[in-house]
Amino acid sequence: MSSATQPILSLRGLTKHFETLISWPKGERVALPSRVRRAFTRKRAVVRAVEDVDLEVMAGETLGLVGESGCGKSTLGRMVLRLLEPTRGSIEFEGQDITRTPQRELGPMRRQMQMIFQDPYASLNPRMSIGAIVAEPLEVHELGADAAERSQRVAALLTKVGLPSSAAQRYPHELSGGQRQRVGIARALAVEPRVLVCDEPISALDVSIQAQIVNLLQDLQRAEALTYLFISHDLRIVQYICDRVAVMYLGRVVELAGAELLYREPQHPYTRALLAAVPKLEAASASESKRPPVLLEGDVPSPLAPPSGCPFHPRCPVADKPRACFSELPRLRTLANGSQAACHVAE
Repeated sequence: MSSATQPILSLRGLTKHFETLISWPKGERVALPSRVRRAFTRKRAVVRAVEDVDLEVMAGETLGLVGESGCGKSTLGRMVLRLLEPTRGSIEFEGQDITRTPQRELGPMRRQMQMIFQDPYASLNPRMSIGAIVAEPLEVHELGADAAERSQRVAALLTKVGLPSSAAQRYPHELSGGQRQRVGIARALAVEPRVLVCDEPISALDVSIQAQIVNLLQDLQRAEALTYLFISHDLRIVQYICDRVAVMYLGRVVELAGAELLYREPQHPYTRALLAAVPKLEAASASESKRPPVLLEGDVPSPLAPPSGCPFHPRCPVADKPRACFSELPRLRTLANGSQAACHVAE
């Protein structure tokens, strides 16, 4: 855990919209001649995947990003690395705005920020040996004087992530899921980055392997002074590994707090619902036992047509909600306990 106070990564108003085509609603359809009907059966629409996100990631910390599937957390992680271009907003790395930097000039930034992908099999080229996969970023960034030195670096990287150096001669299909994810981690570490975006790095692994990968990530963070943006839907793992946690709902951050504080005193109704759904083996703590159970009804609204006001109000279990919930978008604000929440009701 880190006590760093200087942000290494700053996101300001980060937004991502995707254009798509959808069928016209029945009430909006008009009679058309058959020869033009086919061309006018669909209309353009905008998917609001990420909307106006402000976040700071401190040097040396692990910031967790959690939420239901489709909330925009993976899209946000890919925008940080410019794998997806933001619709608007800014991304600053160590105070330098990299939002509009041309792709051909992003090489130095790519060395500083890398990604660990969710599916360790899909992210590895099945036709390349493990050694070639790990060596590829060294070749792209022209690290290592020659092939012999790069081979030595590959062997050292494999050892660092808990694989034998002989694994360099094998292929992805010959490895287990956990071993493949270790290869993905070794590849990300090859260029000695400072920030790793971990996009659900353990969700595709067996439970017995998940703890090993989490412990490996923690050991590497201590040894290499790494900063993690840890994206996950597993709240138990996030509580274990993260310093702070940001909760996303329908493309927006609805709560941000230190991990211990957020799990002890969640302020947003959505955060409370997420934590209430986590199975517990031990008895509830005093603060948890005082908390009324939270049950969500209905489905997440479509990002094609988000509701007015608070995006959570159609599912919010709070009784007698103020009018502002239906008409005014709540902004993240600091509450009495130190958390930040985008909620008209939280105090």
